[in-house]
Order: sequence, then structure tokens, then C-alpha cells
Amino acid sequence: MEIIRSKAFTASRAWGAKDIANMDGITTRLHWTDQPYKWHINDGEEVFVVLDGIVEMLYKQDGQERSVTLHSGDIFYASVGTEHVAHPNGEARILVIEKEGSV
Repeated sequence: MEIIRSKAFTASRAWGAKDIANMDGITTRLHWTDQPYKWHINDGEEVFVVLDGIVEMLYKQDGQERSVTLHSGDIFYASVGTEHVAHPNGEARILVIEKEGSV
């Protein structure tokens, strides 16, 4: 049993994470960042929940680059093969649920 105060979580580097759970190969991790990630495609599906802050999520759909602004409480679901990159606006805390070892 553990209680995690996500708004108090920080890391020593951008996209640093706290491992919360691994359920049959599906990981749940809390990330802190103040820097963009990199364009990538996960090995499977990904659920990306903004817990604190604002994140611009860029993604490619039908060959077109698109963008959506995510606020605290918003969820981005990346289906298999969705190329995407997260750009926080300042500090952000994000809960990511994905296949273990995914990029």
C-alpha cells in the first residue's frame, strides 16, 4: 500500500519517473518533466493522463501532424502505431500506463 502525492513529485531530470505498479507487463509510472520528450511510437497502446500542468500533445493522424492542449485531468489515448510527442508548458506531472519496456 502506498499513497502518492503527485503534485509534490519531482525528478532530477526531465521525464524522470516513479514506478507505481507493474500489472502483468503493463506499467503505471508517474513522470515529472519540464522539457519535451521525443517523437516516438510505443510498442503497444498508451494512456497518458495529465495530473498537473499543461501539455501540448503533437501526434500524427492520416499523415497529418496535429496538436491538442491537455490540461490537468485530461487523458490522451495513443492507439498502436500512433506517433506522438509531448511538450509541457512549464512543469508537468503525468501518469503513463503502457506496456513494460515501451519507449
